[in-house]
Amino acid sequence: QVQLVESGGGLVQAGGSLRLSCTASGSTSSILTMGWYRQAPGNQRELVATISRGGSTNYADSVKERFTISRDNVDNTVNLQMNSLKPEDTAVYYCRADLLMGARKLNSWGQGTHVAVSS
Repeated sequence: QVQLVESGGGLVQAGGSLRLSCTASGSTSSILTMGWYRQAPGNQRELVATISRGGSTNYADSVKERFTISRDNVDNTVNLQMNSLKPEDTAVYYCRADLLMGARKLNSWGQGTHVAVSS
């Protein structure tokens, strides 16, 4: 399996920036897409951004032009640069890795890192 550890959350004022990082360990050669998801209190977990092994990216409409996802396949890390943060970006952010292990498609989640944006 794959273990994911996130870092970089915290408290920031609206308009500020944060950079989240996620490091994968274990069977990292099985990782296909990596991504960031978030869950605000009372809400369902939602996609923020994903990046394929080849570097193709996908963003939620709410974060386009503000957030940038990047990936290093050598270091097995995925980062999320968040600029122009808004109070509605407040949530727990989770890293996810989609895996292909033999014929099985699996996914792994990190423990989450909290981002709070004050107005």
